[in-house]
Amino acid sequence: MNTDLTPETSLEASPEARLNYRRSLRQSHIERRLTLTAKECAELSAKICTLISTHFPRLSSQRVGFCWPVNNEPDLRPLMQKWINGNASGFSALLPVVQGLGQPLVFRQWTTASAMRSDRFGIPTPADGQFILPDALLIPVNAFDRAGYRLGYGGGFFDRTLASLKPKPLAIGVGFEQAHVASVHPEAHDIRLDAIVSEAGVIITAPR
Repeated sequence: MNTDLTPETSLEASPEARLNYRRSLRQSHIERRLTLTAKECAELSAKICTLISTHFPRLSSQRVGFCWPVNNEPDLRPLMQKWINGNASGFSALLPVVQGLGQPLVFRQWTTASAMRSDRFGIPTPADGQFILPDALLIPVNAFDRAGYRLGYGGGFFDRTLASLKPKPLAIGVGFEQAHVASVHPEAHDIRLDAIVSEAGVIITAPR
């Protein structure tokens, strides 16, 4: 399988070549992340949480969607708990709920006391509660580039969600620096993120 596409040639490559490239890139970066130890993940996650808190302080008083960490993704639960304990007016930590394949995500409030269940992908999600519109989303990435594009798991859930929400929430990608690539070769349906945070720093991609 040829994965040597470049930003200059990606638009000329066949749809099959681009699909194969993105599939291979996604898989290789997930496998690489899975080699991190629990200690490494915790240390890198703590750096990311600090950067988010420092560079986006307004989130501490907003409705913020995040994802339960799977496959060694950054763990943002300590930051969510910190903001919950801070009793800031207006803050809610939200977790996504999968309504069905091909549909946008919805969100329910999460606290450590929330009753949880596993969704169709085996990921914990709040078992009940009203759906809440997020002001901002902290979105995990398997790969990302400086232009603000990401590779998720291929289901398109967050792209559909961002396209459906009005007003569009602030969209911040969150991942370890090892996921940083020259280009993910975005497709037409991919929605550009506003910023990306890794332990190495913050990339502002689309000032708002």
